[in-house]
Amino acid sequence: MQKLFESLGYRGDRRFNTLNGDQRLLYLDEVNGRQIDVFIDRMKMCHVIELANRLGHQGPTLTPADLLLSKLQVFEVNMKDLVDTTALLLDHPITDHDNDAINAAYLARLTSEDWGLHRTLRLNSGRVRDAVRALDVDAGRVSQRLDELWARIDAQPKSLKWKLRARVGDRVSWYQLPEEVRQPYQKA
Repeated sequence: MQKLFESLGYRGDRRFNTLNGDQRLLYLDEVNGRQIDVFIDRMKMCHVIELANRLGHQGPTLTPADLLLSKLQVFEVNMKDLVDTTALLLDHPITDHDNDAINAAYLARLTSEDWGLHRTLRLNSGRVRDAVRALDVDAGRVSQRLDELWARIDAQPKSLKWKLRARVGDRVSWYQLPEEVRQPYQKA
């Protein structure tokens, strides 16, 4: 993998990759200001999303549902994440499979087991709804797809662990803030 990224003009972040290489790798393209994050078996940011059993599908990237999770599970979501989420929702219908669609059954299962993930996704869905008003996109379609997704998530029975954690609510933090990676080409 390192040789591939180097041949494409990326440089591995030696310090970050040494410290986190068993879970995550970082490659930087300083000329074009691009960054590639490589997650190994799990995406560990604000929440932990197990991906090892989700990587056997056809296609060059994660499924649309996993890509959506990669954006919505970030508690301190930024405008780029909101725009990416909007694009995913515009381009992929809500279904019960991973074939070029957002798999609502999968997301409902994950969020029914983890109140914190559910809470963060709910908050960020509201942020997406707010953001689309400022974008030149079909806000109605985005809102409709979010409604479809949340109807499925809300209908999924919640685990006892979920219900107990829900009683605590926002009084106790339910997310982790990931280590911020400052690219060398960013100005401080």
